Amino acid sequence: MDVKEQFGNRLVELRKERKMTQDKLAEISELTRVYISGIEQGKRNVSLEVIAKLAEALEIEIKEFFEE
Repeated sequence: MDVKEQFGNRLVELRKERKMTQDKLAEISELTRVYISGIEQGKRNVSLEVIAKLAEALEIEIKEFFEE
């Protein structure tokens, strides 16, 4: 599994832990639902800026994306 897939899987896990839909995450992070879906499928190579937006929307620290 490559790093994009690993990040996408972790995003799904963190999002679902918070009982948040892709639509809600997209709204809060100011990204599109299609973009969120692409990240979760491991199809997007996200920037640090996008990671920061996602962390803020999920109310976590960035490092939590990389912890198991």
